[in-house]
Amino acid sequence: MFSSVAMGLASAGPAYSLAATLGIIVAGVGLQTPVVTMLAFIPMLLVAYAFRELNASNADCGTTYTWVTRAFGPRTGWMGGWGLIVANIIVMANLAVIAAAYGFRLVGLDGLAESRLWTTVAGLVWIVVLTVVCYVGIEFSAAVQRWLLCLEVLMLLVFAVVALVRVYVDPPPTAIHVSASWFNPFEVPSAKALTSGILAGVFIYWGWDTAFSVNEETVDSTRIPGRAAFMSIVLLLVVYGFVSTSAQAFAGVGTSGIGLGNTQNSDDVFSGLGEAAFGSDDTGLLLSRLLVLMVLTSALASAETTILPLARTVFSMAVHKAVPARFARLHRRYLTPTWGTVGMGAASIAVLLLLTSFSRNVLADSIDAVGLAIAFQYGLTGFACVWYHRKVLTLSGRDLFVKGLLPGLGGLMMLLLFLYAGFVVYSDPDYGTTSLDLPLLGRTGGVAVLGLGALLIGVVLMPVVTRGHGVALKLQRSLLPHGLPPHTAVDSASRYLPADSGSGVGGDWYDVIPLSGTRVGLVVGDVLGHGMRAAATMGRLRTGVRVLARLDLAPDELLSRLADLVEQTAHEGRTGTGPGRRSPHTDEARGVSCLYAVYDPVSGKCSLARAGDPALAVAAPSTGAVECPQLPPGPPLGIGGLPYQSMELELAPGSLVALFTDGLLQAADSRDAGLAQLCRVLAGARAPLEVLCDRAVTTLLPGPVDVDATLLVVRTRRLDRNQYAEWALLPDPAAVATIRTAVSKQLGDWGLEDLQFTTELIVSELVTNAIRYVGGPVQVRLIRDRSLICEISDTGHTSPNLRHAASDDEGGRGLFIIAQMTHHWGTRYTPTGKTIWTEQDLPHPDGG
Repeated sequence: MFSSVAMGLASAGPAYSLAATLGIIVAGVGLQTPVVTMLAFIPMLLVAYAFRELNASNADCGTTYTWVTRAFGPRTGWMGGWGLIVANIIVMANLAVIAAAYGFRLVGLDGLAESRLWTTVAGLVWIVVLTVVCYVGIEFSAAVQRWLLCLEVLMLLVFAVVALVRVYVDPPPTAIHVSASWFNPFEVPSAKALTSGILAGVFIYWGWDTAFSVNEETVDSTRIPGRAAFMSIVLLLVVYGFVSTSAQAFAGVGTSGIGLGNTQNSDDVFSGLGEAAFGSDDTGLLLSRLLVLMVLTSALASAETTILPLARTVFSMAVHKAVPARFARLHRRYLTPTWGTVGMGAASIAVLLLLTSFSRNVLADSIDAVGLAIAFQYGLTGFACVWYHRKVLTLSGRDLFVKGLLPGLGGLMMLLLFLYAGFVVYSDPDYGTTSLDLPLLGRTGGVAVLGLGALLIGVVLMPVVTRGHGVALKLQRSLLPHGLPPHTAVDSASRYLPADSGSGVGGDWYDVIPLSGTRVGLVVGDVLGHGMRAAATMGRLRTGVRVLARLDLAPDELLSRLADLVEQTAHEGRTGTGPGRRSPHTDEARGVSCLYAVYDPVSGKCSLARAGDPALAVAAPSTGAVECPQLPPGPPLGIGGLPYQSMELELAPGSLVALFTDGLLQAADSRDAGLAQLCRVLAGARAPLEVLCDRAVTTLLPGPVDVDATLLVVRTRRLDRNQYAEWALLPDPAAVATIRTAVSKQLGDWGLEDLQFTTELIVSELVTNAIRYVGGPVQVRLIRDRSLICEISDTGHTSPNLRHAASDDEGGRGLFIIAQMTHHWGTRYTPTGKTIWTEQDLPHPDGG
């Protein structure tokens, strides 16, 4: 806990932050500086709630980027990460200038500290040094970091106490007594002054979130970072409130001498105040030099800890392919991201040179620009917390308050600050000391150009870096069913949730496939990997399943043939364009999980087989009891191993069947716990299927997901007895006339006289062939559904072939005639033989 708090305080850099911003805040709000530094605490506290709750749900070092991506998608997440990158790069330029100025003052080179050229040169040197230090991994020990921070805070408190005592004991000419009006925010001169002051105040608190950037290395990573962040913010509030009040009482807000309003001292508050407060004797000089040293070490420590969230955010973005993958490469020896660290240093140098070239006050402009980027990043995080937890906000009053109301209010405050400051306050050419003449816009404030311009660069880059995810998601959606077709056998509903990371679109799929004899095939599958290749593999496998399903294969045989297809594809993919060459890509189809089931509404039986780990749950219609049948194990596709096995379930009408991939259970503590949650959702449920799907997803996946999740829910139906008729025939040619008469009568009872002639011809031809060429008993079944289905079953295992008979052939025309008279026909094999089926379109009710 103490190390996390120390890291948050060190990243904020209290001494450096006050030295860089106290004069800027005074220039804007005057005597209300203490209350403005305290008001900036409020949005920070509210946003800290967002960080804490998001970290508790998903402890990820990518923080804002990861959380916003999961809540709003890769494009918004990219902008959240880009806001953090912009803030850190610009602040590095600010830190370098502060370190340069206080470094010169520490060794007595006050003249160089006043030189723009030499502070820029020294700042560039500091950036290079810090980049090298962070790259090779040379860091102060944790104990030294803590002791330096304790000494820094102690020196600030000593300065504040000495200055406040002198105000009432030995006041300098500039001293003014503390007044209650200093803490009245309504006495701030204008809304513009209040906005700029609070944004500068936001800057001095910024850094407490570093504790979340190292959450993955923190003990109890879901709780400790949140507590450390709150403690850091509260401690900063005490320090800033006390020091700003004491400094203002001692130095006043005048524009000359040591007055805080003196623009000559705006970037160097403590060097002059230290000497004035501590005196010119040996002890006073020592303390004033020690205060300068604390500002210098504070800037350096803040620079080092600034690299932590930046490097980890860039690393997380690279892992999720939101930036080039090379930014995720680690040095083999130092274990630091080479491109991320060096790239950050180079970008910081470029920003410092750019600021030096056009800004009249590098420190003030960079602080205000950083404030814009911070408000943008924190605002997105606040809104992301609300949207991330939207499904659980109504579960309790606490959830509504700490996961919804407080983070949402913090995000709203940051958004309003960003919009008003960026487009009203900072865009005014009279604000600050820098303005630029832009095409179409005219004279514009330099802070707005720097802050908003840096964010707009991210908008320009966003379509490029998120294009892969968008294309993969579009491909995935196009390959999935656009809508589940209505079917006599089942009512169905489905949900597909793609993973929320930038490369998260994977290869989960589901399908409902109409089969012969009013049967239906049900499929869920899961392809390994993410991105375009996984989505394309999914499309290839879904097509393969549909083609094989139309052959009326048993589930185990279908999976066996699909596994053969995967093996063949993988073998072809391993071979390059030339002999002996290998493809650099692996085939995502290897290791695919798939569950395939066939339900027959006539018999009520469901046969199924699986490859891999997909599961299903069945809810009985009478009792509502839910069970998860133990399916025969089968290896994932393309892996090899035991042969696939089918099992058979008998389902009562109205049974609820849920097929799903493992992704649906990912948020549960264990697979068994996830199955128990799903069973509770389905138990006794007579709700519409769409409602059940929503309820299951809300319960099992209350937040964004790491991997794809698929759920297919069906409610079974049985055909009414008056919708089909069956006859058993002996292998006697006389039975042909009998069955013709029975079929004709049944069609008359159904009112399908128009189909009597063709149906009698079909039955006569197929039954005759069965008796002549097969022998054994023959089964005939008519089904009246959306079409008229005729099925002839025998004990033979040879499928007839359709061919064009020659003019001198005595036979071979019967099947050709049947094919011309029916809409579909085919053969499926059964354990006792085969079934030849035909489908005829029903006549229109109007007789057309």
